[in-house]
Amino acid sequence: MIEERRIHWILKLLSVILITGFVLFYPMLISFYVFLPLLIGVMGYIFIEGVERGNWFYMILSLIYFINLEVNLSLPFFLILISVLIVYMFFYSTLTLLKKCKICIPLLTVLLIDFVYLAILLSYDFIFGSSSIVLDNILLYSLVVDLLVVVVL
Repeated sequence: MIEERRIHWILKLLSVILITGFVLFYPMLISFYVFLPLLIGVMGYIFIEGVERGNWFYMILSLIYFINLEVNLSLPFFLILISVLIVYMFFYSTLTLLKKCKICIPLLTVLLIDFVYLAILLSYDFIFGSSSIVLDNILLYSLVVDLLVVVVL
């Protein structure tokens, strides 16, 4: 019994270390390798789930990921968080009506987060005359991988 608890505790600690390492180092890898997906929608969905469940660990890890990604890719600060909060405030309550479809809520949430973020980012670029992101096939690839990852989760 004690050995089983110890193994459970070690596995939980190992998973927390791996998740934290991913959140800290994956955005740095994205800045070097542009073919890696951004995973904005997945982390946004994790943030929303953290808010819904009251899980601070999910929320803090998502916020660290957002800030780390924005700093490493020179994106406007807190724009991802604003996009996720817009989706949560205006769209997520209507998406929860699809309770029978277990995969529909995560898929639609990730899709909305990605599109709202892209719209806000393009608006930001238009207003301030900057160029934060380039619309190309890599962005579409990132969206598809984002959707596939949320299906696996």
